[in-house]
Amino acid sequence: MRRRITRPVLAVAALAFLLTAGAGLYVFEPWKAFTDTAVDDALPTVAISAPAAPPTAGPSSTPLPDRGPADLRRGGFVSGEHATTGDARLIRLADGSTVLRLENLATSEGPDVRVYLSTRPAAESKLDSLGSDAVELGSLKGNLGNQNYAVPAGIDLTRVRSAVIWCKRFSVGFGAADLTTPV
Repeated sequence: MRRRITRPVLAVAALAFLLTAGAGLYVFEPWKAFTDTAVDDALPTVAISAPAAPPTAGPSSTPLPDRGPADLRRGGFVSGEHATTGDARLIRLADGSTVLRLENLATSEGPDVRVYLSTRPAAESKLDSLGSDAVELGSLKGNLGNQNYAVPAGIDLTRVRSAVIWCKRFSVGFGAADLTTPV
């Protein structure tokens, strides 16, 4: 005798399938394999103004010339789990703040991709470990183009060895750049 599948069993099976499919879509975000997000942030600059002088009959205070940004370190990206190219620059701005600038970046989109500064060299940090002293700078703004990330004050930049594009959800490096003193 042939056994029939009842409606409640089909309903439970359909619900289980939908929940599993929904969870898979949430975790893997497969549509990102077919999309690109281009970003083109301008290099930040800060004008420094001279302190205001007491009012006098003379000329008013004028802004000091912009010293402009200065490269502290830079390096080119090497691929990790995903093909990654472009350059990373650690830049001191005229106001004393520091930014990490990614230029001509080209990598893959992915779920929960972040930008880090690591105390490990790129060869290590792009593969499986950021190191215990890694500093997260934020979510990757886009997988293509130029972008800036503020470096928190108080970070010991002498210990920073690399900039890393890291998928936090799956703990894998998309790519990393050794940051060396510019020539």
